[in-house]
Amino acid sequence: MRDYRGVSELQDTSPAAPGSPAGSSPAAGPDTSGQPPVKPVIAAAAAKRANASVMGMIIALVVSIAAFLPIVLMNPSPKSDGYRPNINVSATAQNAAGVAGFTPVAADTGDTFSANYARWESGAGSGVPTWEVGYVTPKESFIALVQTRETNPTWLLQQTKNAPVTGIRNTGGRNWELRDTGKGEKSMVLAERGTTVILSGSATLEEFSTLAEAVVKSLESNPPAGKPALTPGATVSPSAAAKK
Repeated sequence: MRDYRGVSELQDTSPAAPGSPAGSSPAAGPDTSGQPPVKPVIAAAAAKRANASVMGMIIALVVSIAAFLPIVLMNPSPKSDGYRPNINVSATAQNAAGVAGFTPVAADTGDTFSANYARWESGAGSGVPTWEVGYVTPKESFIALVQTRETNPTWLLQQTKNAPVTGIRNTGGRNWELRDTGKGEKSMVLAERGTTVILSGSATLEEFSTLAEAVVKSLESNPPAGKPALTPGATVSPSAAAKK
């Protein structure tokens, strides 16, 4: 009979590598560093000083904010309406009268409207020389005034952004043609005393009416232009053009 107390034939009987402990895996190699890992240690006193410095900075910041906050709250920044240029529309209109061939409109709206530009455009690009003034309304909207004595239907459509005629608005004793794009932009057009005046912008109709009334007063106080204006929506017949 075989002795099963002996070493099994399938047992690995290869000798262990020199220096390896018995029963260790051949794949595991010895620790070649020779020294155990070092863990940094901060002294208790140093850690206490570091924490004290951080807390001191936080406390100083809180104290500074608490000291300046009442000053800021008691002195709020002044409300500003923005930069408003000092435009003398009346003086600029008088200077432009010589080249315009008529006295440009200088609407007197008191302190309710403020002008941010007033200029004479020679019409080099459009072919229509114009007097132009920009007005900021009391509700911070904008209305542009354009006046000319050489209007034409194409130019009129461009100035009113191709808006259709939606009605007539009587303001200042004159019937203004109202055009509305339906997107907030609207125009009021008036042919008066040899010139055509167009007011365009996104302001309310009430603000349009206020400015239009001042425009009519200015027109009445000025001499009429030498050349009659084209009535809004009218066309020039070939025979009439030939007589010019």
